[in-house]
Amino acid sequence: MSDAASRLVSVAEQLTGAPLPVGIRAWDGSRAGPAGAPVIVVRNRRALRRMLFKPGELGLARAWVAGDLDVEGDLYTALGAVAGFIWERGEGDRSLAQALRDPDVRSGVRDLLRLAGPPLPPAPPPEEVRRSRHLHTRRSDRRAISHHYDVGNDFYEIVLGPSMVYSCAYWQDGGTLEEAQRDKLELVCAKLGLKPGQRLLDVGCGWGSMAVHAAREHGASVVGVTLSQEQAAYARKRVADEGLTDRVEIRVQDYRDVADGPYDAISSIGMAEHVGAERYLEYARDLYALLEPGGRLLNHQIARRPQGEEEDYHVDRFIDAYVFPDGELAPVGTTVTQLERAGFEVRDVESIREHYARTLRAWVTNLEAGPDRAAGLAGPGRTRVWRLYMAASALAFERNRIGVNQVLAVRTPEGGASGLPLRTRTWNP
Repeated sequence: MSDAASRLVSVAEQLTGAPLPVGIRAWDGSRAGPAGAPVIVVRNRRALRRMLFKPGELGLARAWVAGDLDVEGDLYTALGAVAGFIWERGEGDRSLAQALRDPDVRSGVRDLLRLAGPPLPPAPPPEEVRRSRHLHTRRSDRRAISHHYDVGNDFYEIVLGPSMVYSCAYWQDGGTLEEAQRDKLELVCAKLGLKPGQRLLDVGCGWGSMAVHAAREHGASVVGVTLSQEQAAYARKRVADEGLTDRVEIRVQDYRDVADGPYDAISSIGMAEHVGAERYLEYARDLYALLEPGGRLLNHQIARRPQGEEEDYHVDRFIDAYVFPDGELAPVGTTVTQLERAGFEVRDVESIREHYARTLRAWVTNLEAGPDRAAGLAGPGRTRVWRLYMAASALAFERNRIGVNQVLAVRTPEGGASGLPLRTRTWNP
């Protein structure tokens, strides 16, 4: 067993204690592993050094982003096999110490170290960022948002399509991504009960899609806030092109600095994931204070499954290092509790988990349709980051590893008249 692929498979199975669900093709042309299984391509020895010096998810992510690892065939099939294998056993590097107690495993790892070449860890890809020491300050939030969103509006146009909506769409029986995103914006407006002349605050307004839709279709007066300079510039141009500058204002502003309430309604779509657990109650209280009595909040937020005691929760290393620095997910029950502690009356919670899986697959299709142009705009590494995270996230939503929920909450006035219809699902298109 002298070829590289066989040696890799042998040690990997010793470390995990189970047969690998994928094949391995190594830089020397060798292939090992189960026949007919998805194939992981280890392009060079550097990939091996990355995985040895940083075992587990982060080492794999670094090798993928750098182009040292690749997949033959369908990406979803390969990711599904690997993800299922990892989920069944927990994160690999947590059991590494136990595995290394076995003399045969230690011997295999030494063999891989010799195979990997120079005993120095490769530098992380330039796309990687370090987790901030001081989470969710105004400065750290601006840095995190800029990392994710200031990639280039042209790049996001490729991924998101004409709607430029970067959150879960709302799919009917058929239809395009653009139609599903329009239906999602309309669903949000219906839940908020928007009427002509009402004031809407769109927190984390992105490229202005919600602000434009609410003003154009419902006659609302909208303030959209974002921390991304590139998003704001794009959104302002859209507003001007639509002739809505008298009804829509786009600001580069932290939601904590908004001081011109009260508003009749607030939409927060795909933004609360950036708030952080320690500041979530502050976020909820700030939005509550900005609403008129009787005003509504629509909080659209990704949720994780509960994991026993809350201190057991660990941020996803790949997502934190390459996609959403400092982002955190909470169970939907925690979100509802925090909103209620802030004073809101929670009136409706709708899970649209399967809709996000379908949305992500549509975004991956868009990206894969123009990979060279995307790489030219954002760089090959950043393009690989987006392709991996969106495909892996689609599988996570499909398998109920994570979910997404729209929570409708009201600043119910004294006397208890919420102003909502008796049939709370009458808004569904």
